[in-house]
Amino acid sequence: MKKLAIHDFLKLAESTPVLDVRSPAEYEQGRLPNSHNMPLLDNDERAVVGTLYKQTGPKVAFKKGLEFIGPKMSGFIEFAESLKSENLLVHCWRGGQRSQSVATLLETYGFKVNTLDGGYKSYRHAAIQFFTKPLPLIVLTGFTGSRKTEVLHELARLGEQVIDLEGLANHQGSAFGRRPSEIQPSVEQFQNMLFEEFRKMNLSKRIWLEDESMRIGGVNMTQELYHQKNAAPCVFMEIPRASRIKNLVTNYGKQDEANLIRAANSIQKKLGLREAEQAIEFIRQGEAKDAAGIILKYYDKRYAKSIDDKKDHISIHLQLDERDPAILAKAILNKL
Repeated sequence: MKKLAIHDFLKLAESTPVLDVRSPAEYEQGRLPNSHNMPLLDNDERAVVGTLYKQTGPKVAFKKGLEFIGPKMSGFIEFAESLKSENLLVHCWRGGQRSQSVATLLETYGFKVNTLDGGYKSYRHAAIQFFTKPLPLIVLTGFTGSRKTEVLHELARLGEQVIDLEGLANHQGSAFGRRPSEIQPSVEQFQNMLFEEFRKMNLSKRIWLEDESMRIGGVNMTQELYHQKNAAPCVFMEIPRASRIKNLVTNYGKQDEANLIRAANSIQKKLGLREAEQAIEFIRQGEAKDAAGIILKYYDKRYAKSIDDKKDHISIHLQLDERDPAILAKAILNKL
C-alpha cells in the first residue's frame, strides 16, 4: 500500500476505481470525479463517534467506531468486488484512520490498494490552487438574450476549448434561469467540477468562458477564477434588441407561469414596482414578448454597466443581425 500525492492519485484515478469512505453527507458536499461512496460510517454514526471523541477521548470513540464498522466489513468486500478491478484507490477526509482501515481490510482480502496522501482535503487544496496560475481565458460577453451559451456550444463544435459555466452550475445565470426540475450542485462540488473541466484543457490554447457573475444561481466560482475572468480579453457580441426579445421568448416562454412570476417578483426592487407588476400581468395574459421587453430594461441596464467596466478588455466588438448561433460562432472566429 502506498500513499500517493494528489496529482499521481488523480492520474491513476483515470483508470482505477476510487472509493470515498467518508460519510454520505461529506460525499454529497464535494467529491472527486467518478468516485464511489462506500462510507465507513453513515451520517448518524459519524456524529456519534465525533461527539464521543470530543467528550471522552479517542479510545472510547475508536471502540464505538468498531461497533459500527464490524457488521459492515463483508459488505465492504462485496461492494469492492462489484467494481470489477483488483486495483483500487481509497481516500477519506485527511488520509487518516478511515482510509487506512478500509485499505488494510481490502488488501488483506487480496486487492491492490493505494490511498491519497492528505485525503480529500489535499484535493480541495489542489482545486483552489489551480486557479491561482494564469489561464488563457477569452470571455464572450453581450446583453441578455444574445444566445451566448449557444454560441459557445457552437464554438466547441468547431474545435474551440469551452467551459460551460451555466451547464456545470445547472442554472442559466439569471433570476429566470433556475431549472425547477433539476438541482444545482453544492458550491464546493461546482468548484470541483470546474477544476476537472480545466484539467482536461490544453493550457497553451485559449479557453472560452461566458461572462457570468461571481454567483450563478446558488453557486459561485472561486475568487481566483472570477478575477482572471474579469481581467481576460473579451469578445462583445451585440445583437439587436428585437432579436434578443425573440430569443428570450424562445428560451423562457415555455416555462411554468408560476416560475416566471416568481422570477419577476425577485427583481421587483431593481426593475421598479410598476414595471414588475406590468411584466407579471403580461405573463398572466400569455404575452411573453411584452413581458420580456419590460424585463430587458433591468438586465440591459445591468449589463451596460458591466460592459462599460470592462471596455478596456474588449478586444473585438461585433455588431451582428444574425440569430443563428452557428453563423455567429463562425463570424467570431473569422474576426479572430
